[in-house]
Amino acid sequence: MGKKIIIDFIKNHKISYVIGIGFMFLTAYIQSLFPTVLGEAIDVLKNNGFSFNEVKLKVMYMLFIAIGAFLTTYAWRNFIVANARSLECHLREKLYDHLQILSQEFYNKRKTGDLIAYAINDISAVRMTFGPATAMTINGIVICAISIYLMCITINWRLTLITLLPIPFIVIFMMNIGKLVQKRFKIVQENFAAISDRVQENINGIRIIKAYVQEEYESKNFEKLNIEMMDSNLKMIRVSALLSPFIEIAFSISFATNLIVGGNMVLAGSMSLGDFIAFNGYLTMIMKPINSIGRVITIFQRGVASLKRLNEVFDVEPEIKDGKPGIDKPLKGEIEFRDLSFSYPNSKENSIEKIGLKIPQGSTVGILGKTGSGKTTLVNLLLKLYNVEDKKLFIDGIDINEYSLKALREGVGYVPQDNFLFSASIKDNIKFFKDTYKDIEVEEAAKISSIYESIVTFPKGFDTILGERGVNLSGGQKQRISIARAVIKNPSILILDDSLSAVDTVTESRILKNLKKFRKDKTTLIIAHRISAIKDADFIIVLKNGKIYEQGHHNELIKRGGIYYETYMEQYKDSRS
Repeated sequence: MGKKIIIDFIKNHKISYVIGIGFMFLTAYIQSLFPTVLGEAIDVLKNNGFSFNEVKLKVMYMLFIAIGAFLTTYAWRNFIVANARSLECHLREKLYDHLQILSQEFYNKRKTGDLIAYAINDISAVRMTFGPATAMTINGIVICAISIYLMCITINWRLTLITLLPIPFIVIFMMNIGKLVQKRFKIVQENFAAISDRVQENINGIRIIKAYVQEEYESKNFEKLNIEMMDSNLKMIRVSALLSPFIEIAFSISFATNLIVGGNMVLAGSMSLGDFIAFNGYLTMIMKPINSIGRVITIFQRGVASLKRLNEVFDVEPEIKDGKPGIDKPLKGEIEFRDLSFSYPNSKENSIEKIGLKIPQGSTVGILGKTGSGKTTLVNLLLKLYNVEDKKLFIDGIDINEYSLKALREGVGYVPQDNFLFSASIKDNIKFFKDTYKDIEVEEAAKISSIYESIVTFPKGFDTILGERGVNLSGGQKQRISIARAVIKNPSILILDDSLSAVDTVTESRILKNLKKFRKDKTTLIIAHRISAIKDADFIIVLKNGKIYEQGHHNELIKRGGIYYETYMEQYKDSRS
């Protein structure tokens, strides 16, 4: 897919590429005139009583050549290199869009640092390949072709063949070196990903590292990764560094051959001094692009290695897709589980088993259970983060697999256990950067989630900028802002996944009362470990080992004396003593 994106981009920008390549050919042709004019000027100067006007004319020609080469080079760089930057931007956008549609399972297997390496280093390497490297290659080939042609036609074809004998050996050497560079650059990228991942992990977990006095241990681990990164770079450099010296040695042989053979031809009178100078000029012109092509092959092989890595991501198909009918109608909120069982990929045991439950529209349902009982799994399936078997989960009487993902997720508001806030203002975090919400709606959502009073005490109120992941807020404040984000959406189904755990019971009670009033006729699922969060729900289910162990109203469950009763007695024992 990565190749197709690049091919489509080139097709869409073919006119600018053609114009850029046209200017590149023109540049090469103009530059190739310089040695000939210089040689003619030398031949004029060696004659006794030469015409000064003729010399001035040759000098003017050389000046025009320099100006023409400058203008045409400036033109092709603005087309070719600018396109490469646009390609980089386009490729990064496509990668980001692709990452957005990939399923949860993909992120369970991939490290963040590796994905960062794809988006920065690998795309940059591809840009260098289709920008500077491509330009230098075309420019070099054209200059070499024109120079060799003029050396053969206007000077001496035998001398040309003799002096350029080392070039085939240079090409063979460069091709072999290029393959090694590609392999070693892939290792460099993998090591960069490992370092990125470790840095990000340590920054996010810096409080834990400090709390457990693990700074020295983590520094040593980072030092190991850093040394591996350095070693992989050095191994690549040791290979790529061979190119330039080898090319210089080969061309030194060419210049020495020209000096001996060409010098004798000048002495014998079969070649003029000007032609000899022009021949050396062409040889120098050939040497420069071939030396650059050595660097180009290094860049190109890096780009190939990076493109292969990018294709690994682009070729991943999202496991979660729109249903075939693609139903887009808004959700109302009735939910039904019909004998639903589910196990996570690569797991042999079911996380939930034979769940049968019907939740009427407008109900508030409490879900209680120990860690690993299957509470969050139910949420994941309702959000269709994982595929569900057909005819097992229905919303408004329609199989969940028949809805479009957009319609499904727009109808569900979700507040996860791990509240994520962006490095933006509180207002933007509640609005989730949507301009459709008015300030009065933001304030109302904040009041419902009982965070309004805290926000207005901040110096900048709702315009207060939060640190990364809301680091400058308490756990309870982050939870309440996350609840406000879901409330302002006013979804048909609201899921609170243990999202009241960091607030006190008084604030919890206030939030629940506000939600009950605000969400009349809308469905609400409250997953909690505390009885206080769910005791006033319309009905409650208790999960154990992925199965519904108990269900009913608060008073009914207390009377039964099961898990719910034991949890209640444990949590309220202090208040009863």
